[in-house]
Amino acid sequence: MSFIKNARRVLQQNIREYGMYIALFVIMAIFTITTDGIFISSRNISNLLNQTGYIAVLAVGMTLVIVIRHIDLSVGFLAGFLGAVAAIAMVFWHWPVYVAIPFVLALGVLAGLITAFLVAQMNIPAFVATLAGWLIYRGAILLVTESTGTIIIPDAAFNAIGNGFIPDIPDIGILPGVHKLTLILGLSGIILFIINEINDRRKKQAYNFEVLPLDIFILKLVLVSALVGGITWVLAGYQGLSWTAVVVLIVVLVYDFITSKTVLGRHIYAVGGNPEAAELSGISVKRITYVVFGSMGMLSALSGILFASRLQSATTTAGTLFELDAIAAAFVGGVSAAGGVGKVMGSLIGALVMLSLTSGMNLMGIGIAPQYLVRGAVLAAAVIFDVATRSRGK
Repeated sequence: MSFIKNARRVLQQNIREYGMYIALFVIMAIFTITTDGIFISSRNISNLLNQTGYIAVLAVGMTLVIVIRHIDLSVGFLAGFLGAVAAIAMVFWHWPVYVAIPFVLALGVLAGLITAFLVAQMNIPAFVATLAGWLIYRGAILLVTESTGTIIIPDAAFNAIGNGFIPDIPDIGILPGVHKLTLILGLSGIILFIINEINDRRKKQAYNFEVLPLDIFILKLVLVSALVGGITWVLAGYQGLSWTAVVVLIVVLVYDFITSKTVLGRHIYAVGGNPEAAELSGISVKRITYVVFGSMGMLSALSGILFASRLQSATTTAGTLFELDAIAAAFVGGVSAAGGVGKVMGSLIGALVMLSLTSGMNLMGIGIAPQYLVRGAVLAAAVIFDVATRSRGK
């Protein structure tokens, strides 16, 4: 009985964080049943993770933008434009991929800093400033592709980012047909997760901070390990971990570390929670605005690279609705419209939720119109949930 009481109390206190995991599990379970297991097949899960990539990295940046009480509508067409720039650099300027990618990422940072200047220095509302960017970058895409149309990218190394998979270790007769390096990486991730969680728990106990009851803590370790292990096994049964998934995991882990373990991360949440109080305590709100929007620009560039490499081309329509998918993923992942609340890991889960809905409904043969209705309803439910939990002081 004590276990059930502890579980209920922890769930009530952390409903915003755990709710999205429950939603993802329910969605995946429903589509697994309704598609006779096709949804959970190795090929579909691998494709789902690759399709999630370019939205997930945008959602990470968008989460931080919303945390500091702003919005960025320009990221979709900025991603499309910078993906086209990467294509032009490699196809027409004959730049090698290791030069083109850093160049495009730097352009993304510059674009983000320009937006930050308009917001922080000129006091232009972010909605207006980024809406202007939306129009400008849309025009820029059409301009750079006006004479060429779709630009085919022949660079194999660049295209491997969006379509390739990590190499496997030599076959030693154990688990034939299974991608063993993926299994090793998955097992290593589980071990590192368990060690990190145990160390965090000990540190909190040393300072008399509240921690999860031991039985719930063990349950958390078991469930997360089982989830990671299950996904790893499914991916290993196909072609292993894709380079897109590797890029997304690196982005999520780096940003999760920055936001949860560094002074910069604490300053970001302080600005989002109360910018006036943060300024009075010595935190430069303008500096944080520059950092967050500059980061958003860089992640937009990375999103454009992932999308262009997946299509192996740059198209005139690249970036369409990317910003809306990123915003939806951020809100479904637990970010608060009031600012100051939201986790990077949540943005990844939110992206998986939204893309799982699309993938599952496609497998069921549901038309595009009902798909938009369902995704809109999910987003509305996430915002309503946010408002309801804030009104209860959660």
